[in-house]
Amino acid sequence: MIKNYLLIAFRNLKKNKAFSFINIVGLAIGMAAGLLIIQYVVFELSYDNFHVKKERVFRVAQDRFNNGKLSTQWAAGAFAAGSKFKTNFPEIDDFVKIVGAGPVLAIYQDQRLSLQKVYFCGNSFFNIFSYPLISGDPKTALQEPFSIVITETNAKKLFGNTNPIGKLLNFGYDQPVKVTGVIKDFPVNTHFKTDILLSYATLLKFAGPKSDLDNRWRNDGCLTYLLLKPGTDPKALEAKFVPFVNKEYSQFKGSGDGAKYYLQPLESIHLKSHLMIEAEPNGDGTSVYLLAGIAIFVIIIAWINYINLATARGIGRAKEVGVRKTLGSNKGQLIAQFMMEAMLLNGLAIVLAIALIIVFLPIFSSISGQYISLTLLVKPAFWAGVIGLFLLGSFFSGFYPAMVLSNFKPVEVMKGKLSASPRGILLRKVMVVFQFAASIFLLIGSLTVFKQIQFMEKQSLGININQTLVIKPPLGKVDSFYRSMSAFKNESLRNSVVKSITVSTSIPGEPVQWNAGGIKLVGTPESEGKQYRIIGGDFDYLSAYGAKLVGGRLFSKEFTTTDPHTVVLNVKAAAQMGFDKPLQSLGKRIDFWGEVYTIIGVVDNYHQQSLHDAYDALIFRCIPDVRGQVSVKISTTNLPLTIDALKANWKQFFPGEQFDYFFLDQHFNEQYHADRQFGQVFAAFTGIGIFVACLGLFGLVSYTIVQRTKEIGIRKVLGSSVNGILQLLYKDFAKLVLVAFVVSAPLGWYASHKWLQTYAFRIDISWTLFAIPFIIVLVVAFATVSYLSFKAALMNPVKSLKTE
Repeated sequence: MIKNYLLIAFRNLKKNKAFSFINIVGLAIGMAAGLLIIQYVVFELSYDNFHVKKERVFRVAQDRFNNGKLSTQWAAGAFAAGSKFKTNFPEIDDFVKIVGAGPVLAIYQDQRLSLQKVYFCGNSFFNIFSYPLISGDPKTALQEPFSIVITETNAKKLFGNTNPIGKLLNFGYDQPVKVTGVIKDFPVNTHFKTDILLSYATLLKFAGPKSDLDNRWRNDGCLTYLLLKPGTDPKALEAKFVPFVNKEYSQFKGSGDGAKYYLQPLESIHLKSHLMIEAEPNGDGTSVYLLAGIAIFVIIIAWINYINLATARGIGRAKEVGVRKTLGSNKGQLIAQFMMEAMLLNGLAIVLAIALIIVFLPIFSSISGQYISLTLLVKPAFWAGVIGLFLLGSFFSGFYPAMVLSNFKPVEVMKGKLSASPRGILLRKVMVVFQFAASIFLLIGSLTVFKQIQFMEKQSLGININQTLVIKPPLGKVDSFYRSMSAFKNESLRNSVVKSITVSTSIPGEPVQWNAGGIKLVGTPESEGKQYRIIGGDFDYLSAYGAKLVGGRLFSKEFTTTDPHTVVLNVKAAAQMGFDKPLQSLGKRIDFWGEVYTIIGVVDNYHQQSLHDAYDALIFRCIPDVRGQVSVKISTTNLPLTIDALKANWKQFFPGEQFDYFFLDQHFNEQYHADRQFGQVFAAFTGIGIFVACLGLFGLVSYTIVQRTKEIGIRKVLGSSVNGILQLLYKDFAKLVLVAFVVSAPLGWYASHKWLQTYAFRIDISWTLFAIPFIIVLVVAFATVSYLSFKAALMNPVKSLKTE
């Protein structure tokens, strides 16, 4: 029986090549697109799921308050949190502290290696996380001061094939560090990555016993992870933190300082956490779930296509059904036959979909920014998805057409009285409306993403970052950084294409790492102290970047003795200090951790980071001997020669140091890299969705024309023109597009509004975001309708009116 079903199914495929081709291609494209997006989504959701104890691991996040008002939100909070919580809450099994150590220059014999990601880390690291240690003892590797665990790749760069355990490296500290472990390179799908782990005991050694660093509640910058005991309710534990922390903060009574601590599940950090001092730039959960929605849309559109095309072709198979019923076939056998055809088509579509995935996988990896290799094809999860799509697709796309075709009555079929039921016509129209609505919705989203990215890239930053080359600071020991830097500046500025050189603790395009709380006007109570972001720079920093002066003056070498005791505020910082007008702050003095500084100027707010973020309250300090990144303003004339000259000067005054540079405008725009990739993926699959929807429209048009062939013939006999007939058909489908627009526009507005809320600076949702998608879908629909309608309108009415 099954063999007979398959034989008939193959014959029908060959007999109706055009319909079969459209069906298979539509299903294949939909399945391939859906499977690719699903793999992307699954990968994004897989972050940190390889840790054995992942369900029990939580990161302590921190909200800071000034006089009850939220001021900052930290991924890396107070140093005291981990040890204090462990001591006072028996629900906590273990904890680990991780603190950024900054970049280092690792030296071993004649090998020198710049390491950018270095962290101080507690000895419990390997008890809590499942990052595999290749060599060394996980229980003691990070126990002693000046001990390190190095990644496998960096170990090979420094030591070659020699066993690195016990080897000494020079980091420029007072004493060398000892390699006590080698860790496997960190996987891509983890929120924490590093080149080297330094023992936390090393940091305590640097800080000294008097610092009492482990018990400080007002020093931030410490990532704290807790391992809870089995069965612990994290929300209940969070609730216990509140009275305990309030009691601890009572020692700062009068300062207005407060904090709240909450637990972030390890697996949620990558997609849901965007706090200060994250270990890595995290993903966007909203974008990932939107892409998952696109995958579902595209797959459903492909299934709807099959249904429409199958029912459209069903009129041509009515006599086949009538004959088979007359000869004794029952309804169940007919349903089995048509379901077998659906399974065959879905099977062929799956094969073609896998071929499409193999061909387009490199392109998808490129536009998504996520490297997915062909090893995907050997993963059980991929094949589970393939089998699931095949079974679901066969059932959902095959069941309705099978029911419709098997219900044809043989007497009516043989007499030629077969007509479509109103319910069937309505259902097919509803399915096409869904396809149009999904297409318009996706187009609204795609256009919104494009407009927002365009807005961010073209928006004035409020400072000038063009033609700026940034040199990373030297990592080794320099006898006199100020003297060497001054010599480098003077020599480089002799070149006419070098306009200015400035050194600073922060540059535009990066979060300001120096956060200072408790800053207040002199003479005001401690409760007036607030948190600000601090940028330390030399005399030329603000003028080099073209900061717009609102009032007062900028730092100047004419005031070399006094300016180190002055500050410049931005407008937001002046407002945060309580000044109604920025100029009112000029001449006032601030208390900065016990030191007094005079406000000499106010500059306008500018975008320190991307337009995702609101303006920061910034205080600029004049630090002539500041050690930081070097910003060089240059002319683009003879750029290679300019870079060579700067490199030669750098090597002269900082011998042995790497000349590592980048261009600031490119670096700044890298902040939008994830947004651009999301936009590209969104646009690509929106296009695929529309293309597949057009195939579905082709099915409905085909069906409609078959049903209305006689009507068209009669109208032509009665004098109707070709244009009149086309307008008649256009009108019906224009109504469907209009209904789809009415359905999709509110949903598109809501989704766009929610997505734009993640940006502090964003476009307005204008009518063009809806009009353009509506027009595009209308034009595409008319073009599709025209292809078949024009042929029907030109058909000889004599031929149209033939029945038997």
